[in-house]
Amino acid sequence: MKAEPGKPLYARRPTQRQRPMADKREMEGERKLHPTRQRQGAGGRGVAAATIAPPEPRAPREVTLTEGITIRELAEKLDIRAKDLLKTLLDRGVFASINQALDVPTATGLAQSFNGVVSVVSFEEEMVLEVAKEETQENLRPRPPVVTVMGHVDHGKTSLLDAIREADVAGGEAGGITQHIGAYKVQVQGKNVVFVDTPGHEAFTRMRARGAKVTDIVVLVVAADDGVMPQTREAIDHAKAANVPIIVAVNKIDKPEAQPERVKRQLTELGLMPSEWGGDTEVVEVSAKKRQNLEKLLEIILLVADLRELKANPDAPASGTVLESRMDKGRGPVATVLVQNGTLNTSDFFIAGSVFGKVRAMFDERGRPVKTAPPSTPVEVLGLQGVPEAGDHFQVTEEAKARHVVEYRQSKQRDAALRASAGGRITLDQLHEQLKAGEVKELPIVIKADVQGSAEVLGEMLPKLSDDRVKLKIISEGVGAVTENDVLLASASGAIIIAFGVRPDRKAADLAQQEKVDIRTHNIIYEVSDEIKKAMEGLLEPVIQESYLGRADVRNTFRIKGSGTVAGCYVLDGIMKRDAQVRVVRDGTVIYTSKLSSLKRFKDDASEVRAGFECGLGIANFNDVKVGDVLECFNVQKISAAEAAGQGSGPSGRK
Repeated sequence: MKAEPGKPLYARRPTQRQRPMADKREMEGERKLHPTRQRQGAGGRGVAAATIAPPEPRAPREVTLTEGITIRELAEKLDIRAKDLLKTLLDRGVFASINQALDVPTATGLAQSFNGVVSVVSFEEEMVLEVAKEETQENLRPRPPVVTVMGHVDHGKTSLLDAIREADVAGGEAGGITQHIGAYKVQVQGKNVVFVDTPGHEAFTRMRARGAKVTDIVVLVVAADDGVMPQTREAIDHAKAANVPIIVAVNKIDKPEAQPERVKRQLTELGLMPSEWGGDTEVVEVSAKKRQNLEKLLEIILLVADLRELKANPDAPASGTVLESRMDKGRGPVATVLVQNGTLNTSDFFIAGSVFGKVRAMFDERGRPVKTAPPSTPVEVLGLQGVPEAGDHFQVTEEAKARHVVEYRQSKQRDAALRASAGGRITLDQLHEQLKAGEVKELPIVIKADVQGSAEVLGEMLPKLSDDRVKLKIISEGVGAVTENDVLLASASGAIIIAFGVRPDRKAADLAQQEKVDIRTHNIIYEVSDEIKKAMEGLLEPVIQESYLGRADVRNTFRIKGSGTVAGCYVLDGIMKRDAQVRVVRDGTVIYTSKLSSLKRFKDDASEVRAGFECGLGIANFNDVKVGDVLECFNVQKISAAEAAGQGSGPSGRK
């Protein structure tokens, strides 16, 4: 290559100052086009040529957050890359993975940093909103009405339902009062109607409120001889709060002292003007005992239901409410669910509060197995991994999502769980003496009940008995028989155990006696509060103390003419004595208490049969003994509260 005359072979590149302005502008334009271009330094390392311009502001975006939302799901809702969220968290000192669940405050802060307009709902509410978006009038079908029967205790609510259902539920209730929520489907003039029975005792406020929330129509039962009572007013308030129509059934008009006109005047004062007086409240005078005017009451229920045009989408994922739940010894956790929308099928995965499950089997109110449950159907569901809270929302969803939400909720519950502090053991018999001495400031209580609703009610009722001398503290609530774990918890925390409608198993009873833990057994709600109050005042009546004799397992049953049902038993421990008291325990729950009417070894009468031998037992006035029942034999005697305190405190209670 030859150089031109007068010019060097290699021309020197002009410096920045020597380059023309046009070249300079071109260079700056090139830098703008390539902000990440780097110039090599002397050491060969890259040096940033220009800083990255901040991103343009995003338009506000509405975002619905649920508990346990993952970073991936939040990124999809915000329409951004998940790694941008991860980087933002990293800048805040939080290391997370793309599938990690976020609590609501963290998720809200992240969404707002990307210009998200946040609304927080539960997972079940989000599912309802998603279903509502896809629903059309063509998808909706008529559904049966849900009728809740409410009113004051002993005004005849369950008896009225019995008359409608032609059953006898009230006959089997402890103390003659309803203490659980029951749901039943009956046919009226060829149409289905679902009835929900709620307790009337003042302690069951939350259960009545729950019944009002799931209902379409409230039937308010008022006794003609008693008139409007406190729980009647409360039921009216619940119904008005739920914004549902009220039909008043004035019951017991067959009694000589019945005054239905007085009841109507009292209802008018509460804002329920009878239609015959120009108001809009239907009032029907009925008698559950004599079955008077029941047809008229049912006709009015159907008329009000038709006017409301009740509809649901049977093709949607099933959703509803848990009315009641319990732990069944043979079947595990069992929940009574009212399906409110969609159709529940066997093998569906669902979430109920903080409990995950798969529908293993379903049963109607008469115990018959069913495969599907359309809207407005109450069913017992098996297949839960735990006992849900009564009142929890029930939602069918995908398995992975259900597990994820449940794990998040359970972790939050564990984090928030209160740990009971250790303390000295105390019994109800010793409570007043220690109160006088100023030694007791707090009385821990462990509650075990037959169903979740009863445990919930006791958990609310007992702390209200606290006064300036002693505070009652609930450290644990649960369903099912009293177990060794419950006794150990009570022993460690110095608590007493309230067993409502359940019994301790034999190992738990032995451990309670060894650890000197006081177990109080009850079947009627007001007896619990009465006993605690009397213990605080030092007025406890003589204690009915049991002396345990033995326990037998029912292996077979025989029907003998003239003698009823005889149970073929194997004595597990102790002895079975003729004429002693006997308790029939089925799945950890006491179903009947009577005495042994007969005791035989082979064909010979026996006064007692010891452990390891077989025998035949007859139970007075009870023929419903079944294979698998456990018969507990015991004697009872009355001793003073002071003597009971001096002897220690094994399992004791009222007969």
